Amino acid sequence: MKYYDFIIILFVTVLLVSNVVSAKILNFGPFTFDGGTILFPVVYILGDILTEVYGYKKARRTIWAGFAANFLAAFVFIIVGKLPPALGWGNQQAYEAIIGWIPRIVFASLIAYWCGEFTNSFLMAKMKIATRGRWLFTRTISSTMVAEGIDTAIFCALAFFGKIPNSLLLSVIISNYIFKTGFEVLFTPFTYIIVAFLKRKEGIDVYDYHTNFNPFKLDKDYER
Repeated sequence: MKYYDFIIILFVTVLLVSNVVSAKILNFGPFTFDGGTILFPVVYILGDILTEVYGYKKARRTIWAGFAANFLAAFVFIIVGKLPPALGWGNQQAYEAIIGWIPRIVFASLIAYWCGEFTNSFLMAKMKIATRGRWLFTRTISSTMVAEGIDTAIFCALAFFGKIPNSLLLSVIISNYIFKTGFEVLFTPFTYIIVAFLKRKEGIDVYDYHTNFNPFKLDKDYER
């Protein structure tokens, strides 16, 4: 598989960057959302592509890779934040004000991401079988609408409840959901192009007829 490792690296990178910039709440036109929303929809698009081309087992491996990277990031941010600053370095408060949010945000992301991504991949795989591989747009959009709803609600509640006013929290949840699902719809033509390219170049198109969908089952090899 020529491109699978590249997609894993891109997937994990986008996930980590999204978590870091989620510390800022911003306005974008009529929307109010955390900064990670600008990039995070790409995670779900890559998840769709992984499941569609390589199957649920490879998507599951990638989801766990992202989970592990997030956990490591949270651990490092916590340790660095707790270590005493050097004499003469006067940015501890600034660090805590911005990066200090990160452990809570990453924890929220871990739970929300785990639930959302596995829901997304499961629905993608099952719908591919049900539609016999036709109508890709119905799978990408439907699975994202369900999974992003779960992901957004869990993430915003765990990351921001008690930190921002409830009225703003509700606005963030609604704006996040609309923006993320809208991004998925708009990106659909590009998803078709990327999926077709990968299927042609990799020479595979996996159907999960006999797949064990247990999210905790980690495969020991890279067989199809």
